[in-house]
Amino acid sequence: MRVVVIGSGIVGAGAAYHLSRRGAAVTVVDGGYPGEATQAGAGIVCPWVDHPEDDDWYRLTREGARHYPGLVEELGEDIGYAKVGALLVAEDPVDLEPVRALLRRRYAGAPEMGEVVDVATPAELFPPLSDTLSALLVPGAARVDGRSVRDALLAAAVARGAEVRTGTATLTQDGHVLLHPADHPETSAPTPPPPAPALSGRALAGTTPAGTGPSATVPAGEASWRQAAPLHLGAPAMPGGRQEPLSEGAPLEADAVIVAAGAWTGEVCRPLGVELPVFPRRGQILHATLEGVDTAWWPIILPRMGPYLLGFPDSRVVVGATVEDVGFAPRVTVGGLDEVIEAGLRVAPGLAGATVSETRVGLRPVYAPGCALIGPVTDRVVVATGLSAYGLTAGPFTGELAAALALGERPPIDITPYRPPTG
Repeated sequence: MRVVVIGSGIVGAGAAYHLSRRGAAVTVVDGGYPGEATQAGAGIVCPWVDHPEDDDWYRLTREGARHYPGLVEELGEDIGYAKVGALLVAEDPVDLEPVRALLRRRYAGAPEMGEVVDVATPAELFPPLSDTLSALLVPGAARVDGRSVRDALLAAAVARGAEVRTGTATLTQDGHVLLHPADHPETSAPTPPPPAPALSGRALAGTTPAGTGPSATVPAGEASWRQAAPLHLGAPAMPGGRQEPLSEGAPLEADAVIVAAGAWTGEVCRPLGVELPVFPRRGQILHATLEGVDTAWWPIILPRMGPYLLGFPDSRVVVGATVEDVGFAPRVTVGGLDEVIEAGLRVAPGLAGATVSETRVGLRPVYAPGCALIGPVTDRVVVATGLSAYGLTAGPFTGELAAALALGERPPIDITPYRPPTG
């Protein structure tokens, strides 16, 4: 069976990997758009603290986390995955009680999170932290390098015969794929769309664009622990700004197509006559180096509000991320960096002397109705996107779901909650 996968991020790479394992002839189209989320993501795998009121979101991210150990064993190489644990930190110990209760409730169904314990002096585990913080340790949480995972999945698929093509893929009205040259202007940064939708007076902590004023707080019970949880907004689709027609493309033969084009998925699928309200949410991330310090096994830091922090090998600490509804604008901004640095130093003042080594920016794909978007939109086209801030948690597993659908197989979990309205 011939399958074309449009998109080479972690979802598309996961789909290609699982398709190739099942013997399909796979062609992956890498669009190379600036701002692709996989290239920027920090890589936190800790689903048990999020989506307390949304069982469908939680199920997808939990299964995504469970998918990783087997994937690491199958790939047989270092893909930047390590169980380093996560510290949930707060100034006031009382603020930890809701998430402690949530973890207790979920433990029986997810013992892989490990036994959650109090940590009296969290700075002993993550030295730059403020000594005023209280913490809970979730030992089963893991750190993953998204770029390494994506590259390993694609390499394994190519080793089984998959082909990766560079260019812009478009769909015809009947779901056939045309490949346009990579040097076409459309492969550069898309033109920004109209302004992002209003937040209707509801915003999760950290979701206002950087530098535009204080963040509002969601009423108790609606917010996830992490700041980057998606909003449940009825936002309109935000296309990538395609203004000029592409040159005539070359057809790619396919029996089925998987569109895993991240924030660009709605634009790719528009010729099919379906409107998929997928829009980009920008995240700016800072990488800092602590010369001579072994940061490889530091735990992930997840404050109730504000930035996450996590260590990587090579004395590197990642601080992020902003949560901005600004359209297709994959730019690192002064205001964004100021937000990340200020909030990061508030949690970890010991990073003040670290060297800024890199900045990254990604456009997280968000499906406006709230949950991920996985399922068929026609009898030959499957979409898989909308993972928002949880792409590196659930991406490879979502790719497996899409692969099963493309091959006419039964997915490993019920995808009804994630199906497109036209599917």
